Amino acid sequence: MISLKIAALSLVLTSLAPADDRFASLERQLDNLVKAKAMSAALVRISDKGSGTDGGWTAAAGYRDVVSRKPADPEGHFRIGSVTKTFVATVVLQLADEGKLSLDDPVAKHLPGALPEGSAITVRQALNHTSGLFDYAGAGIPGWSLRDFRPVETRYDQTPEELLAVGLSKPPYFKPGEGWRYSNTNYVVAAMLIEKLAGGSYADAITTRILRPLRLTQTSLPGHRQSIPKPHARGYAVYKGKVVDATWINPSLEYGAGEMISTTADLSRFLDALLGGKLTSKSALKQMRTTRPAAEGMGYGLGLQKFDLTCGKSVHGHSGGVFGYLTYALRSDDGRTVVMSGNPYSGTAPADALQKALDTAFC
Repeated sequence: MISLKIAALSLVLTSLAPADDRFASLERQLDNLVKAKAMSAALVRISDKGSGTDGGWTAAAGYRDVVSRKPADPEGHFRIGSVTKTFVATVVLQLADEGKLSLDDPVAKHLPGALPEGSAITVRQALNHTSGLFDYAGAGIPGWSLRDFRPVETRYDQTPEELLAVGLSKPPYFKPGEGWRYSNTNYVVAAMLIEKLAGGSYADAITTRILRPLRLTQTSLPGHRQSIPKPHARGYAVYKGKVVDATWINPSLEYGAGEMISTTADLSRFLDALLGGKLTSKSALKQMRTTRPAAEGMGYGLGLQKFDLTCGKSVHGHSGGVFGYLTYALRSDDGRTVVMSGNPYSGTAPADALQKALDTAFC
């Protein structure tokens, strides 16, 4: 097992002065996650309305990797996992604004033959996880998780059609609209819709519609590329009882459900633009923010999660988890944006500690 040393906390202070205790508390919490070996690295950026695209307060704890023990870079890249879904949903809502689809259209209208004959699943139901589609990344498929989700022994290329086929190989959880269950298969469908209606790849659509206009130069859709741009902290996973380096995976197994790579600065800028009404119409944004209960303290809209904090505030954005990386990108209605990325080291994400850190950042 790789030995994890304790890293000193490195801080970068910009336009937000840590005048109150919340910043000092957050610093301690990040440092404690590393000391407890729950994380090998943790990054956070807090930006308030008016602090500027590159302003705010940033901190980094831990190491880029546990062998060299180089300090983690607060501007480092990381896999954002399911935060990708917010980018995908934004483009789908843009297409709706342009009249190229209606959210209540059956998916089959635009992707004939992709779903079983007679499927009544709508675009809206795919985006808010009420379709009932089985999660292709879930357990219960012999051979699939053993072959394709081993981060260190196999790195197979996957096509969207293959991912969708796995999702359709099991019975749906429920009839469309009759329940809620998170399923990555929904965002394979959503990305395929983008490719059909926008032309070209869904990655091209996100790049031309979001990344370039917002100058998110550190954000990418890697496709089959296994590496992560430097600087980055390495990702770790527990495999066969040992901590292994899982930094390099084939992100095609995530596709529109979670393949993207970004930084805290780029994600902060994206959320500010989206929730500030700069990427969609007011009507579209309202629909994205309209949530239904999904779990205790959490609601789900169209590619946006709503988290209820202990202080009574609610924040919108998305969380994401993929081998070796865990991300939260959230914004409150008063304009505070918090992006937090961590590299779980023990195999289990310290959910309670991260929830406490979010409460500290926002409350």
